[in-house]
Amino acid sequence: MANFFDTVIGRWPAGREDYHWHILPDPEWVRTALFEPYRELTHRDGLAPVAPQWTHVTVLHSGPVDAFRAEEVEQVVDLVRAGCTAIAPFELTLDRPAPGRVALECAGRPGAPARQLWQLTGEATRAVTRDRFPLIPELYYPHASLAYGVATFDHRPLKVSLSDHDHGPVSFLVSKVSLVAQSHDGRFITWRHVRDVSLTG
Repeated sequence: MANFFDTVIGRWPAGREDYHWHILPDPEWVRTALFEPYRELTHRDGLAPVAPQWTHVTVLHSGPVDAFRAEEVEQVVDLVRAGCTAIAPFELTLDRPAPGRVALECAGRPGAPARQLWQLTGEATRAVTRDRFPLIPELYYPHASLAYGVATFDHRPLKVSLSDHDHGPVSFLVSKVSLVAQSHDGRFITWRHVRDVSLTG
């Protein structure tokens, strides 16, 4: 596994706030469903565990906060709110974690309703900012990271431990999408909450 933060530093430097749209599960649900059951895996050398209050399913990584005018943020939120009137709340299932290239990830399913949110937030941002910023990711699948790689290390021992772990997939209700101003310090990701938009379809 590689260092996640080394892979993003060129486009998202430490300390800079960028707007992100997220699906945010309840932190207490995360604590009992994901954080405590996998503590033995996430609290290892080479990994930075994600605390329950910072656990997220990224929908869209947008542009730097300082590059947006205040009225642009409101326009984007208004467009997202209008689009969310056609998207109903849905259950998102997070599968057992697996070591990825830069993180210990739980893949989410079904992907289709989450991709609707990715398309909606991306199109709203593009319409308001006229493509000033690259929208990330280019291809979307929902997932939650339980820990980020902060050093290069052999992830095979993680796979060995996971083969003996019997905690199954978990699900939660997605009823809103959240805009946050997010930054990192090269080890942990945090954010300021900006706005919630309810799914009312």
